[in-house]
Amino acid sequence: MEPDLFTAAAEERQEKDPTGSPLAVRMRPRTLDEVVGQQHLLKPGSPLRRLVGEGASGPAGPSSVILWGPPGTGKTTLAYVVSKATNKRFVELSAITAGVKEVRAVIDGARRAVGGYGKETVLFLDEIHRFSKAQQDSLLPAVENRWVTLIAATTENPYFSVISPLLSRSLLLTLEPLTDDDLRGLLRRALTDERGLKGALALPEDTEEHLLRIAGGDARRALTALEAAAGAALDKGETEIGLTTLEETVDRAAVKYDRDGDQHYDVASALIKSIRGSDVDAALHYLARMIEAGEDPRFIARRLMISASEDIGLADPNALQIAVAAAQAVAMIGFPEAALTLSHATIALALAPKSNAATTAIGAALDDVRKGHAGPVPAHLRDSHYKGAGKLGHGQGYVYPHDLPEGIAAQQYAPDGLKERTYYTPTRHGAEARYADAVEWTRGHLGRKPS
Repeated sequence: MEPDLFTAAAEERQEKDPTGSPLAVRMRPRTLDEVVGQQHLLKPGSPLRRLVGEGASGPAGPSSVILWGPPGTGKTTLAYVVSKATNKRFVELSAITAGVKEVRAVIDGARRAVGGYGKETVLFLDEIHRFSKAQQDSLLPAVENRWVTLIAATTENPYFSVISPLLSRSLLLTLEPLTDDDLRGLLRRALTDERGLKGALALPEDTEEHLLRIAGGDARRALTALEAAAGAALDKGETEIGLTTLEETVDRAAVKYDRDGDQHYDVASALIKSIRGSDVDAALHYLARMIEAGEDPRFIARRLMISASEDIGLADPNALQIAVAAAQAVAMIGFPEAALTLSHATIALALAPKSNAATTAIGAALDDVRKGHAGPVPAHLRDSHYKGAGKLGHGQGYVYPHDLPEGIAAQQYAPDGLKERTYYTPTRHGAEARYADAVEWTRGHLGRKPS
C-alpha cells in the first residue's frame, strides 16, 4: 500500500531530522556503494545495480528478484537503497499485514502509472514466505507482464516457501551472513558518522569484539546493541564504551574465547572429552560457551560426528546417525535454533555407552599397512570377471558364502602373513555386546583362533 499523507509527512520529517530514529535506521546506506557485505550481489551489471538504473533498460529491463538470507544481512536495506536511487515508483508491502486485496491495489496502481505517465513500479514485499499459495498466485500476472518489478525478501528457503511459478519468473539472490570485518566497518562508521554517534565515544577493542559476538552476523543487532551501550556510557559521563557498560546494557557477559586461538581448541577439546567421560552437564557447559562466543555451528557439528565414531562406535550404532542428522539440520537452520539441535546431539552422545574399539581397530590395521605388512591378495579372492583371469587362477576355489546353510565360508580372506591377525576387539558396552558375540562366532566358523 502506498503511503498516505500522514505517513509521507512523518517520513519527510524523519529525513530532515533523523535523530529520533534508531541508529540502525539512521545508518542505512544511501547508495549501493555504502552497503557492507554482499559484494557478490553488487558487481557492475548485477540485477540490483540495474534496478537502481545502472545499465540497460527497454527490452532488457531489470528482472524481479527474491532476496533470501538470514535476518540482519541487508534485505530491507537493499530495498531501501533501491527506493531512494531508482527513478521508478516504489511501493512497500509486508506479507504480515497485507493480503490479496492490497496486492491487487498495488498492481492496479502500477498499470495506471505505466499507462498514464510511463512510470514503472517497484514493489518491495517483505516476508513473502508468510503469503499463502493463493496470495503468491495473485502476483504472477504482474511479474510476468512486468507491470511491477518485484523485490521479495524472505528468511525461509524459497524452494519450500515460494511457489515455483513465481520462482521461475524471478532471480533468486542469496545473501550471506555478514562477516566480522563487515560488521566492524559498520560499527566504526556508526561511531564517527554525522548520522550516527558523531565521534562522541570511543570503542575499545575488547568491547568491539563482544559486540561482534553478540551480533552473530546481524547488522541490525550490532547497531542496536551499540546504541544502547552508547546511551548508557553517555549517561555515566564516560568517553568510551567500556566492556562492563556493554555487558550491563545487553545483559550478556563477555565470554573469554578466541575463535582463532587457544580457547577455540581448548574448549572444543573439553567438550569432546566431557562427552567421552559421559559428563553430560560439563559437555553442555562447554557447548554453551562455544555457542555464546559465536563459534561456527558447523564446526561444533563436525566435532560431534567425529566423537560418535571415535568414542561411541558400535556401543550405540544410532550415535553416528544422530550426529550426522544434527550436522545436516545445523547447516539448514543456523543459529539461534541450531543451539537446540546441538544440545540434542550432545546429550545423546554424552549419555551413550562408550567404546573406542572401532578407533583402535582401524588404527591397528593402518599401522600394519604402513609397516609394509600387506602381502598379495589370495588367488581365490581376486577378480575373475575379465578375460584371461581363469588362466591366472584367479577366483578358483572361491566358496560363495550364500550357498552354505549358515552363510559363512571357512576360507582364507587375509593375505598369508596376516591370516591370524585380529584388529577389532569389541567391548561388552551397550549394543556392542552383540557384536562381541558375533565376532566370536564368525571367527570360530572361519577356523580362526579365538581373540
